[in-house]
Amino acid sequence: MKKEKVQERIIRVASDLFYRQGFNSTGINQIIAEADIAIGSLYNHFSSKNDLLQAYLIKQEVEWFKGFEEHSSKISAPEEKILSLIDYRKKLQKSSKFAGCHFIKIVAEVGDSSPSVSDFARQHKEKQKEMIRTMVNEYAKNKKDIDTDIFTEQIFLLIEGAVVTSTINKNTDSFDQIQKMIKAQLS
Repeated sequence: MKKEKVQERIIRVASDLFYRQGFNSTGINQIIAEADIAIGSLYNHFSSKNDLLQAYLIKQEVEWFKGFEEHSSKISAPEEKILSLIDYRKKLQKSSKFAGCHFIKIVAEVGDSSPSVSDFARQHKEKQKEMIRTMVNEYAKNKKDIDTDIFTEQIFLLIEGAVVTSTINKNTDSFDQIQKMIKAQLS
């Protein structure tokens, strides 16, 4: 196992704290203490807590898409790939103990005060939607009477709603429900 670089450790620790306890509730001193670094080390890599927040968002986005790619890499059928996205989001919810979406949480916390954070989260969700659109277009190639824009929007909104409902209810029932709804539309 390779040794973790200081910058990677700072981002990992800050990411965990931002996600668990919130950006505003996480102080620089706590990050320094938990990353076990000197204050100078932090500022050698990040000029501010907001720079660290940007690194956190980038890390989460990269991990999100890489995670889905790994999760669905062996699936070729477009309808199965769409359903695997639901499984992936369900898996993320379980592994986070139903803590919710990193992007929804950060926008809820700092969105109005930070247009760059809001913009990043919006772009992230658009990338997710475009990924769904690609899968839907692939599925619809040989099908008639499918409005791919509406179907893409439905899948996206159902999944986002399932994440929120799952976070509130602390279970995955909402994913099982949307899986049935989307399967019915795919058949």
